[in-house]
Amino acid sequence: MSAGTYAPKPGAAPMSRMITAQAAFETKMLLRNGEQLLLTVVIPSLLLVLFSTVDITDTGSGKAVDFLAPGILALAVMSTAFTGQAISTGFERRYGVLKRLGTSPLPRWALMTAKTLSVLAVEVLQIALLTAIAFGLGWSPQGNPLSVLLLLILGTAAFSGLGLLMAGTLKAEATLAAANLVFLLLLVGGGVIVPLDKFPDAAQSVLGLLPISALSDGLRDVLQHGAGIPWGNLGILAVWSVLGLGAAARFFRWE
Repeated sequence: MSAGTYAPKPGAAPMSRMITAQAAFETKMLLRNGEQLLLTVVIPSLLLVLFSTVDITDTGSGKAVDFLAPGILALAVMSTAFTGQAISTGFERRYGVLKRLGTSPLPRWALMTAKTLSVLAVEVLQIALLTAIAFGLGWSPQGNPLSVLLLLILGTAAFSGLGLLMAGTLKAEATLAAANLVFLLLLVGGGVIVPLDKFPDAAQSVLGLLPISALSDGLRDVLQHGAGIPWGNLGILAVWSVLGLGAAARFFRWE
């Protein structure tokens, strides 16, 4: 008796297909989570509209939206890559989801790749929405799109590393509290809606080294002032990326 031919052929799917499928699943889970939508879409949009239309803070000369839009874009990246990812991954770890996925044909590095792709997909939707709102408020961006792209990619890497480090080392409840607290603190002190020059000189030197400050200032230099490649801000983000992703890879606990 000859061996039969079976279709589909048994075996694991190609790695690219597994990563794509997992990334699509992760993205759907993020978009179906009401708390995540509040954090990643609603809050940045409301802040952009509120502070652009109501004279609450002194944003200097020019239209308020020209100052605020780059900072809100940086906030959107942080809310998804850091806060949202830290909370969701932390609870996945607590409930044993990561442990079970770690025993599947999908390698752990591929799972993290899928999570990163999911974050990037959500960020694309965020940036498209916030850009549309900003244009509706009279935003007139300048600068080189390549510089903006470099800042967003390095900002995502920096915040992703820090988010995964927090999710992989702290308990889920502690991650939830710490991630939200950091979000609020960096919203106020990261140059998002309040210019850093409003803070004391000693505080400015410290706050300027934070990833949210480097990202918001870099985007503002390019989009508001038409500057070239902001190497200083890119350097700060690159350092945070290396430190965050390296520490996450070293200390992340799957159980």
